[in-house]
Amino acid sequence: MDTTYNVRIWATQRRKNPQGKITSYRVRWKLAELPPFHETFRGKTQAASFHAELVSAQRKGIAFDKASGLPVTMTRRKDAVNWLVLARQYMDARWHDWSPNHRKHTAYALMEVTIALLPIDNRPSTKDLRRALTRHLNRNTRSIDDGDATWSALRWSERSCPDTSALEDPAVLRPLLQALDVNLNGERAAANTVRLRRRALDGAIRFAIEQGSLDTNPLQEIQVKKRTQSLRQVDPRAVVNPMQARMLLAAIGELGKQGPPLVAFFGCMYYAAMRPEEVCGLKKGNLVLPSSGWGEIYVEKARPEVGNTWTDSGEASEERGLKHRDDDTGRTVPCPPQLTELLHQHLSSYGTARDDRLFRGARDGGRVGSTTYGRVWARARQAVFTTDVVAGPLAKRPYDLRHAAVSTWLNGGVEPTRVAKWAGHSVKVLLETYAKCLDGGETLARDRVEDALRGW
Repeated sequence: MDTTYNVRIWATQRRKNPQGKITSYRVRWKLAELPPFHETFRGKTQAASFHAELVSAQRKGIAFDKASGLPVTMTRRKDAVNWLVLARQYMDARWHDWSPNHRKHTAYALMEVTIALLPIDNRPSTKDLRRALTRHLNRNTRSIDDGDATWSALRWSERSCPDTSALEDPAVLRPLLQALDVNLNGERAAANTVRLRRRALDGAIRFAIEQGSLDTNPLQEIQVKKRTQSLRQVDPRAVVNPMQARMLLAAIGELGKQGPPLVAFFGCMYYAAMRPEEVCGLKKGNLVLPSSGWGEIYVEKARPEVGNTWTDSGEASEERGLKHRDDDTGRTVPCPPQLTELLHQHLSSYGTARDDRLFRGARDGGRVGSTTYGRVWARARQAVFTTDVVAGPLAKRPYDLRHAAVSTWLNGGVEPTRVAKWAGHSVKVLLETYAKCLDGGETLARDRVEDALRGW
């Protein structure tokens, strides 16, 4: 590297348009006999920060690279790849392979990895840093001007982020993995959260190997304590019984304008064990309904809520295949008489959206937002339960209706293989998830023990 200490730095120039309005700021400096170098910035703060770095390096006696014009502390090896650059390239390369939710979770995980790799000294605010990195990793928001603070935080991150090769150093990788075990508030992160973060890191490292930035995967060469991840079991205290479920549905029907259109929405979750995103994607063509009695629902698509910046369409949700299934694979769920009646009432009163969906937002006809139905659900709980019960776990979330449906089927004697098929689970996951809700088996076991004790 050809360097020099002969550096001259000029004052920052303000550039104006013909109307006299300042449009940008230019920082100019010169090395020895070379032509002047310059960098142009949109904001005054960014220009001042860059100018200050150059002046600081000059005062500290740091050599400047003649090729790039920058202090050697700000240059990188020609073959080195900045971690943040690699993370952005990884997101772009896999963008079309991932669902919007997967994009979002991976970007947030890579943001956490990047923050853990950045130095502590002279950091921008945590809020600006997280916002800047998340925006930068999202190809839909990368070009949005979020103001000087966000732009400055991104610029600082680009300059301060180490090369990908730094991950080969156990002294860097081990603290990074430890940092991924902790949330922003300092508390220990959930096992599933840690798994997602490490999976994103591993994916980016494998991409770096493909690109030639790394030779091997350093994660395979370092020993760390593995977090035990147990399947989250349903809390029986959160599961409503049939009478409580009917009372809640009845209360929803009395909640002004927002409640009545959502009675069948919640009914699908309770009587057919459908996930909220599956109910949002339900269309009239998926129903086989007699005038009364048992019908069938073919659950074919889902519309998960993710945010319009992560979708290709620019909408807050996109239609996709069911969870853990191929895109064209659905499942058939029985529709009990109670739900058949609710669906007929809904179709008669509210019809369908233009694309045949049963449930739609009141304003634009889009997806029913989780904020909307969550607010209705909270009001229904307050109308039905006492203050003490409202403060407890019983039916705390709308999703608990799905748990109640599956628990009712199992305790009603329906064989697990059929329940798993209706609910869209594997039998193994079904039995592990709902193990604590099989009250009938526990009661029968205790009766048998009591009978045995009488015999002695």
